[in-house]
Amino acid sequence: MDMNQYLGMFIEETKDHIQSLNDNLLKLEDTPNDNAIVNEVFRSAHTIKGMAGSMGFTKIQRLTHAMENVLSAVREGKLSINSDIMDVLFKCIDAIDTYLTAIIATGSEGSEENTELISNLEDILNVERNVQAFSQNETTDEFDEYVSKVIDRAYSQGYNVYKIKVILDSGCLLKAARAYLVFRTLEEYGEIIKSVPPVQDIEDEKFDYDFTLIVISRENINTIKNKILRISEIREVEINYIDRSKKESQRENIYESEAKKEVEVEKTKEIEKVASQHKTSKTVRVDIERLDVLMNLVSELIIIKSRIEGFTKQYNNRQYEESIEYLERITNSLHEAVMKVRMVPIERVFSRFPRMMRDLSRELNKEFELIVSGEDTEVDRTIVDELGDPLIHLLRNSADHGIETPEERVAAGKPKIGMIRISAFHDGNNVVIEVEDDGKGIDLDKVRRKAIEKGLIKEGQIDLTDQDIIDLLFLPSFSTKEVVTNLSGRGVGLDVVKTKIEQLGGVVDVVTQKGKGTKFSIRLPLTLAIIQALLIGVENEVYAIPLASIKEIVEIKKEDIVHVQGKKEVFMLRNQVIPIKKLSTILELDDKEKEKYTVVILKRGERLNGLIVDKLFGQQDIVIKSLGKYMENVKIVSGATILGDGSVVMILDPNYFNA
Repeated sequence: MDMNQYLGMFIEETKDHIQSLNDNLLKLEDTPNDNAIVNEVFRSAHTIKGMAGSMGFTKIQRLTHAMENVLSAVREGKLSINSDIMDVLFKCIDAIDTYLTAIIATGSEGSEENTELISNLEDILNVERNVQAFSQNETTDEFDEYVSKVIDRAYSQGYNVYKIKVILDSGCLLKAARAYLVFRTLEEYGEIIKSVPPVQDIEDEKFDYDFTLIVISRENINTIKNKILRISEIREVEINYIDRSKKESQRENIYESEAKKEVEVEKTKEIEKVASQHKTSKTVRVDIERLDVLMNLVSELIIIKSRIEGFTKQYNNRQYEESIEYLERITNSLHEAVMKVRMVPIERVFSRFPRMMRDLSRELNKEFELIVSGEDTEVDRTIVDELGDPLIHLLRNSADHGIETPEERVAAGKPKIGMIRISAFHDGNNVVIEVEDDGKGIDLDKVRRKAIEKGLIKEGQIDLTDQDIIDLLFLPSFSTKEVVTNLSGRGVGLDVVKTKIEQLGGVVDVVTQKGKGTKFSIRLPLTLAIIQALLIGVENEVYAIPLASIKEIVEIKKEDIVHVQGKKEVFMLRNQVIPIKKLSTILELDDKEKEKYTVVILKRGERLNGLIVDKLFGQQDIVIKSLGKYMENVKIVSGATILGDGSVVMILDPNYFNA
């Protein structure tokens, strides 16, 4: 069988389980006695092992098998969670993630065996292995403390507890495979709390032709009987109720002939189950390339809609106008529907950070808490995929540069444990992501001194504002760190953040207060495909400016413009000084003097800049088209669009004018 067709599914499912393992292990570290979390971790490891075995990835299978042994001992109360066990389990997750990365790149796991990790897991078991394992044929009703507590709790919550003995046909060749199907079937209806012999022995086929399971479930006995007997090569099933005193109160021997009597009952139950499942939401994985094709079709529809709208000036017909209005409503609805399909929660990026910050805290010997909010904020999938690296840089920057050591914080009158917060929220047609810490803030004097050392500014230069000094941090190869470490000091980081965010059509702003902390704010468009823009004119050329970057449009007189420092032009707007530039001058076109000027006020966080234009043509939905590699160095434009009449219009990059 060709397994390549299932590779994509395996990769996606394994990614989900790796994230689940990270999340649940972090919870388990805080509440080590929570058996429910242990069970979730065990299930994820077990599922990864099963999928890896099916795909032939034996290295992942061996590692997760060793993890299962340790987790099984924890479930049974033979092991207690401690920091050493947690560290090893986290390393195992990293190893699985490394295997998966290799599989994505090459289709194979690579050569790393991780024998040391597997040995560490085995050593953990050997230290604690002082409990005699159940013999293969054991049928006693005595349970250990963990199982007894689970049974008591199950009955108190209205569950049934069954002791199920499964007997395979004597000619069964794939005993472990049949046992795996039994496990999967029972897990649909309840939870397996004990296995005799242990799960690992069953999977290694270290048993004859029968095994016994203790299962808690709300389902009736008939449903479970018939489900198991539908699996091929199952000769017999014995199911016993276990009462609260752990004594057998009822015993039934089930054979395949008896199962036929219950078929109608089983069908009814399945119909009821299917009906109840329809009440929950369904999801489906869709290749992003298919969504891109759909988005391109919507884009073409918007272009032709704009073209048809231009004909309304030629035809003064009410029915024609109504048809155009209807087309516009349908187009907008279709656009919104496609956008919603492309939207994914930003949680898929945020979810990787708690684990990263835990490891970072240990590496830096600092104590801080990561607070995450707004994980359900949705943004275009193409943007989400690009956000990981910039946010990692900012979080590491906050931990390394911002948060002080515990001793420094106590001396400064702060709580010993620092705070780093990452949050996301919608603001109009933008999504805003903030990374904030309560650390020592940015030392602007130190930044100035470093800039002088590097020759970026002249000593004694006094015309720099605090914001100008902060902007120096985003220059390539700029770092205030005196000692180079594996985290910082090499001058890479913030310039990467700025470059990546601006490539996504966004901006980065910084607010800092010495001794109080720093906040980085990233503002991004919800989508990179279709935006609202203002069409403006200079000379005989038409350009587009993203509407989300425009604060307002004003008209000023010639005498309102003031020259400062010889060349810089500004004007006053409600007692605020606004720098101003002429688009015609920037584009090296004829600069005609006028008595009045139309000024588009561009915003970048709290910073405002004015751009003088000749004409305004109104706002319009536009489809962004890439300029390709040949024009990637033209900083003044970020893309192009096609208008309804077929003309190509350049989209101006607001970041260029706010630089």
